[in-house]
Amino acid sequence: MWHVIIQFSFSFLATAAFAIITNVPRRALIWCGFAGAIGWMIYWLCLDMGGGAALGSLLGSLGVAFASDLFSKQLKMPVTIFNIPGMVPLVPGGLAYQAVRSLVTGAYQDAAFFTVQAIMIAGAIALGLVISEVFNHNIRSFKLKREAIVLKRRKKK
Repeated sequence: MWHVIIQFSFSFLATAAFAIITNVPRRALIWCGFAGAIGWMIYWLCLDMGGGAALGSLLGSLGVAFASDLFSKQLKMPVTIFNIPGMVPLVPGGLAYQAVRSLVTGAYQDAAFFTVQAIMIAGAIALGLVISEVFNHNIRSFKLKREAIVLKRRKKK
């Protein structure tokens, strides 16, 4: 139980701290922290259940994107205010460091492995954002079309 609380707390703090650095408005700081913590918890649970880091990053970025969309609608702010800090816990900085370190020390096989892993995780994060945006765009488009049909029907009557 303590592991869950620690994971949530530190991912929340890391995200909120990055949000402060990037000058996010004060009223959005807590919600940015929640977006990052949600994404990290999804990632962490996926890894805990035996999934890979790329799958966890994909699902975590989807979680961040959906939470960001929800928070942006509630607070009437742009989605990027929540998306960018929310992705910070998922960024594969440690793997990128390991790749460069392995390259410098001459362990080329390890460097290639870490590089491929970092690229896969970064690609999964980007794919999660794209999938979420496409999904949200389709929902908005469906709602607009449905409203237009309802208005046409009302005018005919």
